[in-house]
Amino acid sequence: MQLRYSFRLYPNGPQRSALARAFGCARVVYNDALRTREDARAAGLPFVSSAVLSTAVTAAKSTPQRAWLAEVSAVVLQQSLRDLDTAYRNFFDGLKGKRPRMGAPRFKSRKDSRHTVRFTANARWKITPGGDLSLPKIGDVRVKWSRALPSAPSTVTVVEDASGRYFASFVVETDPEILPAMDNVVGIDLGLTHFAALSDGTKIDSPRFLRRAEKKLKRAQRDLSRKAKGSANRVKARIKVARAHARTADARREFHHRLSTKIIRENQSVAVEDLAVKGLARTRMAKSVHDAGWSAFVTMLEYKAAKFGRTFHRIARFEPTSQVCSVCGVKDGPKPLGIRVWTCTACGAVLDRDINAAVNVAKAAGLAVTACRARVRPGRVPAQRGEAGTHRDGQMAVVGIPSL
Repeated sequence: MQLRYSFRLYPNGPQRSALARAFGCARVVYNDALRTREDARAAGLPFVSSAVLSTAVTAAKSTPQRAWLAEVSAVVLQQSLRDLDTAYRNFFDGLKGKRPRMGAPRFKSRKDSRHTVRFTANARWKITPGGDLSLPKIGDVRVKWSRALPSAPSTVTVVEDASGRYFASFVVETDPEILPAMDNVVGIDLGLTHFAALSDGTKIDSPRFLRRAEKKLKRAQRDLSRKAKGSANRVKARIKVARAHARTADARREFHHRLSTKIIRENQSVAVEDLAVKGLARTRMAKSVHDAGWSAFVTMLEYKAAKFGRTFHRIARFEPTSQVCSVCGVKDGPKPLGIRVWTCTACGAVLDRDINAAVNVAKAAGLAVTACRARVRPGRVPAQRGEAGTHRDGQMAVVGIPSL
């Protein structure tokens, strides 16, 4: 399987200038190629192939207008054309129904919040004996290695985010790390009050990283709004806002990683519900939904289950997990979000809404879990009408208030 490993880069001043030059050249090549294809489409001409675009990039280096393209590695420019091909392929596959619909390729701007360049093995990049990342026409960039790569990577992507941080991203081939098999299975119900409720009765509180950082973000954004447009102080204020958002995103990602790893290591099978995140993000709960980051967490569960030899289940979003009693299986109807504990009208069990839904998620995935975890306290089971008030001789007693 393929995994992506990202490490922080610390380029010096000349190296940052060289990276900025590489980002700019890759952007110009991408935009020129996109403009060529759009002009051909408008003129009714055939689709311009990648080979023609590649030849045009090589010829452009000899012109006075694009002579500065020779200052960066040729691999960076060719990979920019590959990115355009990928964007068109995804767009056409979306139109054919092979994948979710995506917009048509758009022109890149130097004001975009994220810039990337990619180096393949043809660029002859390498990791030096001292642990630096040697990139062509850029130099040896210092890397903060947090772990060892499981295998030798063939490509490296250098990324600059909105806060001015640099990262090296490697995609490597690795073998799954099969963990010892166990009997534990778990269903997960994701929410906002509690980030996750597990079918074993565990509840994980929602950290609400964005809500906790709102005060600092508000102050940083207020300072940014007061800076004159085009000034150096506005650039500094923008970076402060971006760094505040980056710290929030990093904390959320760390929380997702720790929790997903713990769940995968402790359970043989994991079941979650396929949530309509895009629909919920258009409601009044949009900020809280985005703050929770359910999609990223479920994605981590899925790939870590494949990595460690676990089983991952995703049930349909229309499964009535919050309406069905996990004890007797009777559907009790929809309930407002304010009702967190409810009593089953059939069996009388008092159920916690979130844990009951987690148990039902596991059952819908075909996992054998106990339903007693969903019960807040044992409910009184109503006796059958024919058994009420019987005497020892088997004669039925008068049911109700006796007449005086």
